[in-house]
Parts: sequence; C-alpha cells; structure tokens
Amino acid sequence: MQLFYTPDLTDNSPVYYLNEEESKHCIRVLRLKKGDKVQLIDGKGGFYEAEIIDEHPKRVALNLLTQQQEFGKRNHYLHIAVAPTKNIERLEWFLEKATEIGIDEISLIICQRSERKESKAERLNKIITAAIKQSLKAYHPVLNEVTPFQKLIIKPFSGQKFIAHCEPGEKFDLKSKVKPDGRYMILIGPEGDFSPKEIEDALQNGFEPITLGNSRLRTETAALGACFEINYLNR
Repeated sequence: MQLFYTPDLTDNSPVYYLNEEESKHCIRVLRLKKGDKVQLIDGKGGFYEAEIIDEHPKRVALNLLTQQQEFGKRNHYLHIAVAPTKNIERLEWFLEKATEIGIDEISLIICQRSERKESKAERLNKIITAAIKQSLKAYHPVLNEVTPFQKLIIKPFSGQKFIAHCEPGEKFDLKSKVKPDGRYMILIGPEGDFSPKEIEDALQNGFEPITLGNSRLRTETAALGACFEINYLNR
C-alpha cells in the first residue's frame, strides 16, 4: 500500500485532498485509481488508511477509513545538534539515516571551526520527509534553523545534555549516563572538533562530556552513532 505525507490532515476530516505534488505522484507516477487504498501520515503521530474517491491528477480526493494516533511513538526524545558538514551530502546522509533510526529534533549549529555556515532547509526537510515515508514513521523530526553554538547551549532543555568531543579530559560512555525513557540533547562538532572554549562553555551550561569510542569519526558518523546508541539503550 502506498504512503503519502499529509501534514495538514486533521482527524475529523472525512474527506481529504492531496496537494498537487502528492496528487501528481499518486496518479501520474504510481498509476493509482479510484477505489485504491492508500496510507497517510501527518507527521504528528497520526496514521491513516484511506480510499481514493476522485483520481484528479492535481487534487486527489480521499475518503478516510481508519485512523490511529501516536502511531509508533517512542519512549524517549532525542535532539541532536550537529555542525553542518563541508560536503552537504554527508549531512543529508545523516538526516536520512537518523530519521529512519529514530530522532525527534535536529539543530544545525555554527561553531568556531565550522567550514559550512548555511544550508537549504527546504531540501533538507524533503530528505527527512522521504525518510519518514520510507521507514513508515508518523512523526516528522523538527529541523531547526541554523543557530550559533553559543546561542544554542544557553537555551533551556528539560533533559540530559551531552557534548561529544575529542579533546583530552574525563569523558563518559553514553551507556553509563543515559537514564532510560528520558529526553536527551547531544552536541556533535564540525570536522575540526569543538574548540576548547566551546567545550568549557558547554560544560558550564550543564552538558556532560561523552566519548563515542576510540576511533576518530567524521561528523556525520559521530552524529549517527549517537543516534543509534540512544535508540538502542531505550529498547
């Protein structure tokens, strides 16, 4: 059964119309017809099954048959703040895979050693949307605007806060610190790592220093490793 992303869908709408882009994909690409069944996700936890009642290629009409709220809701909340990679394709890869594994919020942070200081949010959100459809997730991760590191670390966050870095000093494994069923924010730096001052500032704002192993990891690999480990520890 085919899946469509419908962020403006409400659970009290008996009939719903796909937007032009999704309608074109439904009729012109997938060749679906009146009477065919489809699945819908609203990005807020709603999962629906519907039937095509009008196969208009610009405005497909659907009759909602069943609905389920909090579909696939996880027992924790994960926010990863990561410096955009110089090669934007590596960041895109991270967003795709992290969405498939399970993540709730992503912040792109500009650090002292950042080599990329901008990104195209529309394209990145499309990658996230494609990933939730591929992995059958009803929650769409939030992608925040690019934010300076110093501004992000002072924002309130109700949960555990960690910073992964490669500088010498005491660091902990996530498994020794993570409290199950919790809320977590993890900072991942640029290719040149966080500066010593950034690390110190993060620690003074309640972040705990962590290690992701003995290997030197690329930014996107470190971010995905943290994402996987948090999900694994909450199984």
